[in-house]
Amino acid sequence: MPRRLLVMSLAIAGLLAAHDGMAGRPNVLFIATDDLRCDLGCYGHPLVQSPNIDRLAARGVTFDAACCQQAVCNPSRASLLTGRRPDRLAIWDLPTHFRQTHPKIVTLPQRFKQAGWFTRNIGKIFHNWRQEIQGDPESWSVPAEMHYANHGSDMPQVEGAVPANLAKGRNCRMLEVDDVAYFDGRIATKAVAALENLAQSEQPFFLAVGFWKPHSPFNAPKRYWDRYDPASLPPPRPADWPRNAPRIAWHNGQELVGRGGRPLTETDISQMRHGYLAAISYLDAQVGRLLDAVDQLGLAEETIVVFWSDHGYHLGEQTLWAKTSNFELDARVPLIIVAPGRQQAGARVASPVELLDIFPTLMELADLDPPEGLEGVSLVPLLKEPTATVKPAALTQHPRPAYFQDAPEAMGYSVRSATHRYTEWRDWKTGETVARELYDHVDDPDETVNVAAETGQAEVLRRHAELLETFRPIVRPGWTPVLP
Repeated sequence: MPRRLLVMSLAIAGLLAAHDGMAGRPNVLFIATDDLRCDLGCYGHPLVQSPNIDRLAARGVTFDAACCQQAVCNPSRASLLTGRRPDRLAIWDLPTHFRQTHPKIVTLPQRFKQAGWFTRNIGKIFHNWRQEIQGDPESWSVPAEMHYANHGSDMPQVEGAVPANLAKGRNCRMLEVDDVAYFDGRIATKAVAALENLAQSEQPFFLAVGFWKPHSPFNAPKRYWDRYDPASLPPPRPADWPRNAPRIAWHNGQELVGRGGRPLTETDISQMRHGYLAAISYLDAQVGRLLDAVDQLGLAEETIVVFWSDHGYHLGEQTLWAKTSNFELDARVPLIIVAPGRQQAGARVASPVELLDIFPTLMELADLDPPEGLEGVSLVPLLKEPTATVKPAALTQHPRPAYFQDAPEAMGYSVRSATHRYTEWRDWKTGETVARELYDHVDDPDETVNVAAETGQAEVLRRHAELLETFRPIVRPGWTPVLP
C-alpha cells in the first residue's frame, strides 16, 4: 500500500501515533538555493516576484534574522550539513572537503539514513567541483544526481541552434528557452518524479533538492527577465563604502567582476541586477513545481519543508559584488521551515538564528538522537513561540584574503545581535585584533557608518565584545579583547 494511503487509513482507524500533530517519522523536503539574499516578496522586497516561496512562508515560519556561518559556498554548506562551525571543521576555503579533516563525521542526511529514512540528493547540496571528493556518498541511499558541475557549465540544452543572447552586460544570459533548458528546470523535473516515486513507499524520505540559482551567470529564460522593467530597477543602495569602515573588510569581488579587468559599465550593473531578479523568479517557479507535487501527492501533512540559502550576496551595494564579506547583505539568508502541527503558520521570528541550527532542529522534529558535537541549537521552541529567543546572537566569519592560499592573513568574526552587527578582524597567527566594526541596525540597517570609534559607543562595544567572547571555545586564534 502506498505510504500516503496507509497513513490515511491508520488515521481514520485511530491507530496513528501522532507526534505533536505530525507523524513520528516525517518526510523531509530539504530545498537549498545558492547566493540567494533576502530579495523575496515574503521578506518585503517591493519588486521581486516570488509567489511560490511566498506561499511556502505563509504555511510555515519565516526567520527574519538568520545568518550563515561563512559567506561562501563550501564552508557554509559544510557547516550546516555537519552541524559544526568553520573553525571546528578547519574549512574556510572552496577546495577542502570536510571528510579530509573529519572523515568519520555524521552529516544531517546521513543521520536520517542511519535511522531508516531513504535519502536522496538531486542538485547542488554539498560543494562540488573544486574538491577532490565529489559530494558525500555516505549521506545518500542512492548516488547524487545533477550535483557534480560548475555553475559556468549551465549552458542551455535546446534542440537546434541556441537562440541569441539578448542581454548585453557581463555574466548575463537572456534566451528564449524553456525552463528545462537550464539546470534548475531539469532538477525540478527530477525532483517531482522522485516525489511521485517516494509517495508510493512506506519508508520515510529525506529528499534534498539543491537549486543552482540565483548564482551567476544570471541565465534565466527570457520570460522571467520580462517580469521586470529595467527602468524601474533602482541602482545599488547604498552605493558608497561605509564611512569609517576598515579596508580589511573590503574585497575585490573577483568571482563576479574578475581581478582588475574592464570596469563595470552602467549597462553591466543594470543588467546584472536585472538578471539576478530574473534568476530569483525562475528559481521560484521551480520551487512551485515541488510544492505543487507535495500537495497533489497528499504529502503536505507528513512532510517537513526547509528552504534555505547558503549565504547572501552583494550587487554593487557598499561597492561590493558577490559574497565573501561579513556585512549583513552577505551574512543574512532566507530561512523558512514548515513543520505541520508543530508551528504557527505564517509566523515570523525576529531573533537571531544560524544555519547551524537546522541540524538539531530536524533532529528534534523527527525525534532522532543527534550526533555528539553539534554546535547549533534547536529552533523548535521558535516554531511554537515565534517571539521567543534561543540565542543572543549569530556568528559569521570570513578570512582575508577572501580566497587565500595555504592560510589566511586575518579572520573577521562578526556577531549579529537583535540591534547591532559587531566585527573583530584578527591576525591569523597572533589573534591580535587589528580592526573593529560596529553597525547600528536600528538607526542604520543598511550599514552605512561604522560607529565603533564614535563617542558614546563604549557600552555597546563592551556588550558585543562579550557576546563574541561567548563563542571563544570554537574560534581558532587566541583572543585579545580591545575595548576602550
